[in-house]
Amino acid sequence: MEASAEKFEFVVTDEYDGYRIDKLISELIDSFSRTFIQKLIDDKKVFCNNRNVKASFHVSEGDHVFMEIPPLSVPEIRPEDIPLDILYEDNDVIVVNKPKDMVVHPAAGHYEGTLVNALMYHCRDNLSGINGVLRPGIVHRIDKDTTGSIIACKNDRAHQEIASQLKAHTINRVYHAICYGIIKEDEGDIDAPIGRSTQDRKKMTVVREGGKEAFTHYKVLKRFEQDGFTYIECRLKTGRTHQIRVHMASIGHPLLGDEVYGPAGRSRFKLNGQCLHAKTLGFIHPVSGEYIETEAPLPDYFSHLIEILK
Repeated sequence: MEASAEKFEFVVTDEYDGYRIDKLISELIDSFSRTFIQKLIDDKKVFCNNRNVKASFHVSEGDHVFMEIPPLSVPEIRPEDIPLDILYEDNDVIVVNKPKDMVVHPAAGHYEGTLVNALMYHCRDNLSGINGVLRPGIVHRIDKDTTGSIIACKNDRAHQEIASQLKAHTINRVYHAICYGIIKEDEGDIDAPIGRSTQDRKKMTVVREGGKEAFTHYKVLKRFEQDGFTYIECRLKTGRTHQIRVHMASIGHPLLGDEVYGPAGRSRFKLNGQCLHAKTLGFIHPVSGEYIETEAPLPDYFSHLIEILK
């Protein structure tokens, strides 16, 4: 399947004055790898003030950057008969309890076995098309190794309404997690902007300037004093990439099993990623206006951990 070609234009603002052009593009389009950006530059698809430039070119405030993004070959995404744990469903929306190790939507290296493949089989042609052929029905994401509630939309009207609620931060999202260390206070707020790490483009981090607003409220559910862990509940006001993982790590309490933001070396538990579960999802129904709230039960591995920790 051939996707249409895209064009990207940007007038350099003062905050990007002096940036290398490859770094500028990676900051503005974080879904592009530096390797892909380098290839576009080498293929003379990147211009500054109507001139082809090299990756090392430094832009100035007021410069006009233009880039041609050639058509990408998108593989056909096929429906797959993958069982779904459905928490709520009607003609407009579906809420499912996503298992661990399932990618939400297809991307490079993951074109099969995703939640989208399963939704396409279950919902047939009844999925919103706003986010394109790779993400039909998908309004938001949770990480591959995070379990729990995720909502998908069956038509564009529902998609637009749920997306508006996400943007307005009115959807009720409650997560459960187990983190390293003993949190002394019973609850607290983390109000810290999040942006992409300049050291590792695959990681997010708390930043002083240029990040996106991020707010997490946490509450202690149980302390495991002997083992040195704390079981917490997190309520999200915003929904940034890796938000809970980054925020908890920033205050010295990374999530158990988190191989990206946690301590070096594997824990003694076989977790396959962070111990994080999207337990509660509450939203205003896009058609009826009724408040709908779903609860995803803790997965077995999580419940087992709570039982064995002391």
